[in-house]
Amino acid sequence: MNLFFILLGKILPLYLNIFIGYLLTKYLKVKRDLVAFLLVYILGPIVIFFATLSIEINMQMVFLPLFVFLFGSAIAFYILIRYKKHWSDASINTLAFTCGTGNTGYFGIPLAMLLLEPQVANIFIFVTLASLLYENTTGFYVTAKGNFTAIQSIKKILKLPLLYAFIMGVALNINEVKIPIEIVPYFENLKWAYGILGMMMLGMGLKGFNLEEDFDKKYIKVAYLYKFILWPFAMLLLINLDRYFFDFLNEDIYKVLFLVSIVPLAGNTVTLAILLKAKPEKASFTVLLSTLISILYIPIVLSLYGGF
Repeated sequence: MNLFFILLGKILPLYLNIFIGYLLTKYLKVKRDLVAFLLVYILGPIVIFFATLSIEINMQMVFLPLFVFLFGSAIAFYILIRYKKHWSDASINTLAFTCGTGNTGYFGIPLAMLLLEPQVANIFIFVTLASLLYENTTGFYVTAKGNFTAIQSIKKILKLPLLYAFIMGVALNINEVKIPIEIVPYFENLKWAYGILGMMMLGMGLKGFNLEEDFDKKYIKVAYLYKFILWPFAMLLLINLDRYFFDFLNEDIYKVLFLVSIVPLAGNTVTLAILLKAKPEKASFTVLLSTLISILYIPIVLSLYGGF
């Protein structure tokens, strides 16, 4: 029980940013489209570029993002095919997107920095590269298909700077280019800025919310089934298979995998829904509710796991 309250106390401050985001949009008229653009096109590429440069790439590090990316992509396409007849609007597209990922960036990065040792937190940040890559390739594609053709969606993907930031980071890392020590503190500040603005985006996305139109029980049921049950179950299965049979990973990576699986629905569900005009209010409510549920869900499952 003490572990539960310790974890709860660390997580609660993150939720203040959601409230601030709502106030900024409702009363100060801050344009959420501009914040969404800043996250996707500026801060996201910078964070992923420097994180790619910071990690030591080995077989374990290659496996982690590859597995998360492929697992999330498989879920997204399955949802898109399995439930396409249940919704006639862009809801199915945002649902497919959100079931295939989690809020590893906006929520997960500050959470990892709070709960994990610095070197393990860096591993977590590297794994978020898979989520960011998913969100801007597979996820962007299945979301954009709500308003664009397949060719138009692919063209939009190729315009995203994150892809090129990732490629450049990997290329420089392989060639042993090091980050100048003078700019490391600047990068650390950018990580917090990315997390804070991302959490604010959840509150900003509630502008224009209509309970009758945007509270969709079936949508919520499917999203939470995959995020809160299937994801942790799959990661625990992988962890135990490796622990007892393969012995390829290690305890630090187990912690990262489990933390990736229990973060709430992805904040970028709201960001992309806003940019692509794909039912942002419904997506925002579902993401926000999952984030509120996580106030208790995350400390409970971490306590059951044994804590970090």
